[in-house]
Amino acid sequence: MSLLGCAICCAILVSCKKDLNSSTTAGASTFVRANESVSIWITNSDKSKLLQSQSNVTFAPDAGTNATTINIDEAISYQGIDGFGFTLTGASASLINNLGAAQKNTLLQELFATTGANIGISYLRISIGASDLSAVPFTYDEVGSGQTDNSLANFSIGQEMTDLVPVLKNILAINPNIKILGSPWTAPLWMKSNGAYVGGSLKTNYYDAYARYLVKYIQVMRDQGITIDAITPQNEPLNPYNNPSMVMQATEQANFIKNNLGPQFSSNQIKTKIIVYDHNADRTDFPLAVLNDAAARAYVDGSAFHLYSGNISALTDVHNPYPDKNIYFTEQWVGGPSNFASDLQWHVNTLIIGATRNWSRNVLEWNLAADQNYGPHTQGGCSTCEGALTVNGSNVSRNVSYYIIAHASRFVRPGAVRISSNISGNIQNVAFKNADGTKILIASNNGSASSTFKVKWGSQSFTYTLPAGAVATFKWSGTTTGNPNTPPIGQVVTLKGINNQYASSENGTKAMWCNRATPGDWEKFTIVDAGSGKIALMAMNKYVSSENGASAITCSRTTISDWEKFDWIINADGKISFRGNNGLYISSENGANEMTCTRTAISGWEAFSLN
Repeated sequence: MSLLGCAICCAILVSCKKDLNSSTTAGASTFVRANESVSIWITNSDKSKLLQSQSNVTFAPDAGTNATTINIDEAISYQGIDGFGFTLTGASASLINNLGAAQKNTLLQELFATTGANIGISYLRISIGASDLSAVPFTYDEVGSGQTDNSLANFSIGQEMTDLVPVLKNILAINPNIKILGSPWTAPLWMKSNGAYVGGSLKTNYYDAYARYLVKYIQVMRDQGITIDAITPQNEPLNPYNNPSMVMQATEQANFIKNNLGPQFSSNQIKTKIIVYDHNADRTDFPLAVLNDAAARAYVDGSAFHLYSGNISALTDVHNPYPDKNIYFTEQWVGGPSNFASDLQWHVNTLIIGATRNWSRNVLEWNLAADQNYGPHTQGGCSTCEGALTVNGSNVSRNVSYYIIAHASRFVRPGAVRISSNISGNIQNVAFKNADGTKILIASNNGSASSTFKVKWGSQSFTYTLPAGAVATFKWSGTTTGNPNTPPIGQVVTLKGINNQYASSENGTKAMWCNRATPGDWEKFTIVDAGSGKIALMAMNKYVSSENGASAITCSRTTISDWEKFDWIINADGKISFRGNNGLYISSENGANEMTCTRTAISGWEAFSLN
């Protein structure tokens, strides 16, 4: 056995339950892998499939041509990714918090946990005070008419202690690393030029008080165990019509940041990022004006955008002059009632794909939850904002933006980087590499007919057909290094026969069958280097034996002899066959009988998909 095979076996004896799609742990050897199995999840425009797992495909040596070919090059990388998610509005928090304890916990696990089929939301935006999707407008420091509170003696987040803070604590218990962005819709009324919730601007003599107000907010939330990763000084600073709202021109924002907010953060050792603008992509002059002010720029992490007007490519126009400053996409609504097909396509193509291809570190849809009447909301606030969830009493349903975000959040984890992929034909796409080495491709068919396309990765490729309007997420691991015809030593795989059933080790207690509908630990096999170009298949610390072709095969051997050694045969369709030392092939027996190693030639029964 080679030194590599010996090291692998030692690691495997510790645990052979590693999932196929999980990565090599930090500090472990990086195995040369080829013929990688690709997991696939699809959402169709007609809702016949909703983030539904599909049969895996396998990379095979690249051959032939396809006019629609996506080339993945992980050697070329772009921005890091902070996460994907929603705004947890006041309405969202109240609706979720009012669910029964068991239902609330189950729902929050589904939304924020990172295991299994949970969608792993990794980034949240919250309002500092009320947003227009709060039941009533409020700030954290309101006083009587004609009064002021420059010392902020009346500052209180009491309004948030009923719903928002408890729900955030529940979320943090599930995912303590989630990033939270805070955005104010208005300053306290006594600081404003018109003394009203709607419109007006921040009086210059209260710039310092407002900076201290935001510092105090961050500190009070920290005392509740809630870390605010970033803030924007004002939501939609050029919109005077929302309730609440406040106008803040670019020069005003630059002055506020460089003279007040930035210095206050510095003197109070606040590490929260300052992100400017937080409005539509048609006015890139605003963030660029702030960034052009060197004194303000010194305190600024980056710029945030919405897309109720403008083009998503404008994000690159802001990135290019200041590539050291980050880009964020922080809000886009789905108007109710939604059109599932068109909203799925537009939001995935324009935001999940478009925003990240234009340097955004995150993508946030608007409200996480609303009731059946698109509420609660303030008077004059958004009356047709459809949530990712509709919460009608104890009935919770999932809407289009749930799937828009889930196609990214479940698979592209914080710490990932965008990697190179080209747009080809009708297949819009974006690719990422997670910190654990797994690769993610999100693809959308924006054509009017099904499209068959090739995904090329190094010297390997696979083809796939995506229905018109459908969105798919592809996930695989490994490296392009090495000969794609070599076995993926050290990888844990399942073996699916032509009958779409899985081969089982039968826990090493009896002859093997290929009749399992879903794989468990007994159906997982580690590919072990058996020396001299041979491999062995190990499950539950026991090896598959050919039984020298004399009887049904088993997985009961604790050591490797010649009977447990197999040749790794790659078929033209990328499926794998296993040839024993007697020159005979392992057969699934079509799931109807015990598996054997008696076949002299390869038919469909002797070919297995790696999953």
